[in-house]
Order: sequence, then structure tokens, then C-alpha cells
Amino acid sequence: MSIPGSASPLFLSTAGLPEIGDEYEGGFVAGYISQNADGVATHGLIVAPAASGYNGKSTLQYKTSTTATSGTTSVFDGAANTSNMSNSTHPAANYCAGLSIGGYSDWYLPARHELEIAYFNLKPTADSNSTGSGANSYAVPSRGSNYTSGNPARTSITVFQEGGTEAFNEDFHWTSTADSASNAWRNYFGSGDQITKPKTNAHLVRAFRKFSV
Repeated sequence: MSIPGSASPLFLSTAGLPEIGDEYEGGFVAGYISQNADGVATHGLIVAPAASGYNGKSTLQYKTSTTATSGTTSVFDGAANTSNMSNSTHPAANYCAGLSIGGYSDWYLPARHELEIAYFNLKPTADSNSTGSGANSYAVPSRGSNYTSGNPARTSITVFQEGGTEAFNEDFHWTSTADSASNAWRNYFGSGDQITKPKTNAHLVRAFRKFSV
């Protein structure tokens, strides 16, 4: 797959690794992230199969109350956020943490910039993007500016295109990143818009896991 920005030398840190859209370790490769925010990949992100790790036909709350939870503010490490809220008062994260798919049980609710990487690489529609979101220094390649209306374009991976078996629904999805005691970040998979809303709102949830590179 041709990835925007792949000519950057820093993207060569993923050379020889599974490509975006490949089936791998229980799901599909959604992209690569640099937890050091330096453009050099530290982890590959895996999105769960729609049939077994995507709450795509119903919705879940981030939390059952608009109160703070310690250790849930990372914008790049959803596994760390999820470890602090894998209980019944945090339905979205608890759903992900309880999954076992393909022999893997380390699924989690993705952090804000992890879910954004999936939107950038696996965007389901040809709709215009929000130009107020998209900058992501943790992405590989790093992106220092927001989307344009046409970039990213709809993914070329057929199963992730709208109507495909693995496509993200064109709706809001929770991230695991809290913004305040009462609000958390969510991502809209029609335009890529990232905004915060009360934790007691119910939105779609799709589990991620990651592998070190």
C-alpha cells in the first residue's frame, strides 16, 4: 500500500514490517505509532476484526459517571489508559479489556492519537475531512498539520471501505483519552473530527492491540 508521506526516511523504520491492512496477530494492521513522537515507529497498531472486537451495532458509555479516573490522559498509549479503567464503571474500556481474539487477550480502548492513525489510514468514505483535526506528532510519518478536505482520501483497502466487512462505521467512536473529569475524546469516522463530550454519552467502540517494532 502507498502511504502518504512514505518517502520520508523516518518511515523506513517500518521497512519489512506488516503493511497497513494486513491480517496480523488477531486483527488488521491499522498503522504505526512513535511513542517518542519523533517519527520513528515504536509500535504497530492492530484493529480488532469487526465480527469479534467492534461494538459497531450498539454503543457504550466511556464511564457511568462524569468523574475523574486517574491514569487515563495519555494521548498515545491506550493500553495504559485502559489498565486504569477495565471495570464495570468504564463500559467502553471494560468491553475491550475483556476480549480474547485469535489467541490474544491484550486488547484495549485506543488512545486519541492511536484512533486518529486508524482514521487516516483506513478512512471508510470519500467524505470531506474536518480541517480542524489531523495533526499528530505520534503518527508515522509524523504529521504537523491538520487534514485538508481531501487528505486523507478513502482507504484503498476494500474491506475497510464503506460497506466492507471491516469498515469503521461513519459515526463517533470513543477513545480512551480523558480530557477532564467530565469529558473524554471521541473521533468521528465520517470527517475525522476529534472533539470531547461527557463520559456518560454512548458511542461506538473498537478494540486495538499493539506490537513492538
